[in-house]
Amino acid sequence: MNDSGRCWAVVPAAGVGRRMGAPIPKQYLRLGARLVIDHSLARLLEHPRIEAVTVSLGGEDSWWPDTAYVDHPGVIRAPGGAERCHSVLNGLAALHERAAADDWVLVHDAARPCLRRSDIDRLLEHLADHPVGGLLGVPVRDTMKRTDATGLIERTVTRNNLWHAYTPQMFRFAMLRDALEEALRRKLLVTDEASAMELAGHRPLMVEGHGDNIKITRPEDLALAAFYLAQQEA
Repeated sequence: MNDSGRCWAVVPAAGVGRRMGAPIPKQYLRLGARLVIDHSLARLLEHPRIEAVTVSLGGEDSWWPDTAYVDHPGVIRAPGGAERCHSVLNGLAALHERAAADDWVLVHDAARPCLRRSDIDRLLEHLADHPVGGLLGVPVRDTMKRTDATGLIERTVTRNNLWHAYTPQMFRFAMLRDALEEALRRKLLVTDEASAMELAGHRPLMVEGHGDNIKITRPEDLALAAFYLAQQEA
């Protein structure tokens, strides 16, 4: 593995998770013996290549003090933003005096608690010498349909070369910051970091990971994540 450039992580954690229908943000729901966000942060903080993790928190977040990593020396707090892209930019700003322009930054969802150590290793390995960076994902296996606004099918979309985009998404510090800032200047609220890089004219690399790296979005996802974590521990 080429070790050029240190590795940092940014975790945007200011979302409220409306689709969960829970009284608290989904990243603070309990998953086994820990909170969802604690599982996610553990995967990053325990990796030897990652120097520190910036967590972007909402201004009225009253749950963070109850997490396992509230006083961890490897965690840097940053203010959350109105959208994911704002939170990620704030997380990058918090690393400004620590990270070099060509250091790697891994952006990971706070509500994606089942990330495997081997998938982080795979991402680092595949992107070590890549000029842009890339992200974890899995190829689409189901038949894909495109509908109109009422739900009527317009056409079947071929699944060849279609991927589910996961996280972490890994890019050079300065390139990612510049791409996100440019997207915002164009008033484009990108939903992931790879989209910002694409808009800037770059071509990120998809790196296949495990399908159990799910994002907690709906109530049934908690039980599935608990099953996946138990399988990983076994």
